[in-house]
Amino acid sequence: MYGLSQLQRQLAEFTSSLFDEGFLDDQFNELQQLQDESNPEFVVEVVTLFFEDAERLLNELANTLALDNIDFKRMDAHVHQLKGSSSR
Repeated sequence: MYGLSQLQRQLAEFTSSLFDEGFLDDQFNELQQLQDESNPEFVVEVVTLFFEDAERLLNELANTLALDNIDFKRMDAHVHQLKGSSSR
């Protein structure tokens, strides 16, 4: 079984690879700085909420695109919301 220090090293290596591949940026570091002992799951909660919201918005976009008469204002609102959720 892995020791705590080995798991921490694996996590650091994995996180580093995500930065190298462009999946994470400085915003991830900023999120980590907001996490403390009073809310140790803060980063997990924020990332989970983002993915849940993104999934909902992508489903709404797909549903809107499936309509015979596409409501482009509605699509624009969904795209704008998704873009806002994913940017700083």
